[in-house]
Amino acid sequence: MDKFSLISAGLFSTAGICAIIAISSSEWIVEVGNNSKYGLMWSCLTLVNRTHQICYTPVLSVEWLITLILIFLGIICITTVVILLFASRWDRNVIFYARWIGFTAMVVFCLAAVIFPLGFYIEEINGAQFQLPNSHQVGISYIFFILALWITVISELFAGKICLPHF
Repeated sequence: MDKFSLISAGLFSTAGICAIIAISSSEWIVEVGNNSKYGLMWSCLTLVNRTHQICYTPVLSVEWLITLILIFLGIICITTVVILLFASRWDRNVIFYARWIGFTAMVVFCLAAVIFPLGFYIEEINGAQFQLPNSHQVGISYIFFILALWITVISELFAGKICLPHF
């Protein structure tokens, strides 16, 4: 396994971990001045005059459901790429497939990043598509997801480097 394969596998693994952290947390959208948090897997609300939060599984809008499905597909693609990059130690031909599956993960994450803000209109947030109201802001989960997207792009650049012909 050459150094570009190892770097690419490490970066793809990091991107996958960031994406898993993102979907497993409820802090995609955070209400300013309140501890209410809205996520793709669950949401947590702080009731008036209470100190603890109540967490529940939200009924997702179509846009957020598509986003969740796309992120799961991206994580599956990233996992496949990491396995293929480690398998390239024995069969160098699988790197070609790893590169294209990595590219697919990058495209899927980009689609998820574009589709997610379409769901800002939901009743709990009361914003508009692509526009959060002043009372809400993006949370750390969304930032982790964008980080996963960028690391996937950088990983794909390294994967492309290892697919160049060697003379």
